[in-house]
Amino acid sequence: MNDKKKKPEREYNIFWLVGESSGDLHAELLMKNLNSAIPELHHVGIGGPRMQRQGLRPILPFNRFAVMGFAEVLAHLPFFITVQNKIRSLFARSKPDLVILVDYPGLNMRVAKLADQYRIPVLYFICPQFWAWKYDRVYKLRDYTQHVACILPFEKALLDKHEVTCSYVGHPIAEEVKFDVDRNKFAALYKLDPTKKWIGFFPGSRNDEIARMLPVYLKAAAKWDSKQYELIFSKARCVEQSRYMEHVSKSAGRHFKIIDGYTYEMMKYCEALVCTSGTVTLEAAFIGTPMIICYRSSELSFSIGKRLVNIKRIGLPNIVLDQSLLPELVQNDMTPDAIFKHIDNIIHNASLNNHIRNELAKLQGMLSDKKPSIEVPLIVKDLLHTYA
Repeated sequence: MNDKKKKPEREYNIFWLVGESSGDLHAELLMKNLNSAIPELHHVGIGGPRMQRQGLRPILPFNRFAVMGFAEVLAHLPFFITVQNKIRSLFARSKPDLVILVDYPGLNMRVAKLADQYRIPVLYFICPQFWAWKYDRVYKLRDYTQHVACILPFEKALLDKHEVTCSYVGHPIAEEVKFDVDRNKFAALYKLDPTKKWIGFFPGSRNDEIARMLPVYLKAAAKWDSKQYELIFSKARCVEQSRYMEHVSKSAGRHFKIIDGYTYEMMKYCEALVCTSGTVTLEAAFIGTPMIICYRSSELSFSIGKRLVNIKRIGLPNIVLDQSLLPELVQNDMTPDAIFKHIDNIIHNASLNNHIRNELAKLQGMLSDKKPSIEVPLIVKDLLHTYA
């Protein structure tokens, strides 16, 4: 008997583009399952440390891509032009078998067009939110991609309407959310008093978000009596430690705790949360903890955004549930007093608290019926067999 492993029929090269830490997390499990399902995959492109652990060969530093806001992106435009030119050269030199784009539509929509010019099939995972702004992106998805894998239940019907080849694959957080320690163990790890009420703050995962959100959150947290409350601040590992602690140091004497891990446990064990708009709000909603959703950008970005965005809610949980369940504090409405008022009301108004938790339980069911780590590899295999 020959014990040698059978040589795969061929090798495949996949180009990935992921620009944010949430996308890096969402792509990790997909890559792991793909590597198991398809022998001899080679991954190259742009992605974070989680993807790199699964075999991604990065072509550029991941931390350069954490830019948000119209004015902020314009300031980094020379960098993104350089990125696009580098990708163009890579496509021309060593044409991959498949391009997988994850969220990050500002750059990824241009790369989809670029891939189409080189006749490279494109899978877009995590559909651009064309229903919120830049609706014309739906036509670009139709023209430049072979398949769109959407993660919000209502998106498939909108894509079908415009004849975009697509699938609803479930939301990644349904697979990612898990709890490794109970409340007492979590309290012991971070020296938290389990007899107090805990309020959690999630200021963001980008350095520019931290600069805008964290100072306001710290001032709001100072309004609670530290003898009765633990004020807990999450620090994303991709955020620069020195920048984060520079803001915290200005609140010297306050009894704040900084948490740099166990994000889901922090969400679960707090009484209420203050969250910067983004994926974190959907994660917290999936877990079921009441929260308020905050957002602030530069004045220029906000002014541009008001003219382009065509939705009345910014929070993903509110959008998915199609109701204004969670308070949203945007731009100048996001003040320490307003944060304190809304969170204090959620904590002490039992009827409101129960209502929020009951509605959030519905959201968990809506996002759990499919698993992207199972559905997306099936799409990838089909695309490779069809086009490669």
